[in-house]
Amino acid sequence: MGNNITLGDIRKPQILNAALTTIAKSGFQNVTLDKFAKAAGLSKGGLVHYFPTKVSLIEQAVVMFYERIFQRGREARDVHEDSLEKVLSFTWLYDREDPDLAVGYRLLFDFMALASQGEDFRKLFHDWVENWIVLLAEPIQEGVELGLFKVTDVESAARVVSAIYQGIATRWYLDRDTHSSEWAVDSLRHTVTLLLISEPVRQL
Repeated sequence: MGNNITLGDIRKPQILNAALTTIAKSGFQNVTLDKFAKAAGLSKGGLVHYFPTKVSLIEQAVVMFYERIFQRGREARDVHEDSLEKVLSFTWLYDREDPDLAVGYRLLFDFMALASQGEDFRKLFHDWVENWIVLLAEPIQEGVELGLFKVTDVESAARVVSAIYQGIATRWYLDRDTHSSEWAVDSLRHTVTLLLISEPVRQL
């Protein structure tokens, strides 16, 4: 049997990767279908064959990129055996030399701005948050079952830890002169360790 890969299966990821590069350079508000088409080496008509609107292309580019980030997150988490180290395993998010993050943070902050203005992007932001909750809740649940974590509500704890990651990342990325990667990692380890081990986390 032959494979069923179509030209669209090949072209769509190429277009989406070109879109991510374009967004990282120009921001969501300043890109057009013409810019996306040029980056992908297509005519505008060729581009709209696959993505009829700018919004549909941006949405799918965001989804594809964050699927890649979540896969990295799972892989980084699962190399650890200790439950706390699994929860703390996402410190690679504070690596300024990481090529994914050069795109990812620009994408995230522009994406959050769009989410503040429109329901479609709020839904995507919600899905992005929920994926982080799942990644964090699994090792937190494991730590509770092993008697390591003093947590009474695993989902609530995962939401708090996720917010800590994001809050530190915002300071680290936007105010880099006074918030180093070392500061980010140390702050995360100290805060999350206190949260999970020292005090019960109740539903907030």
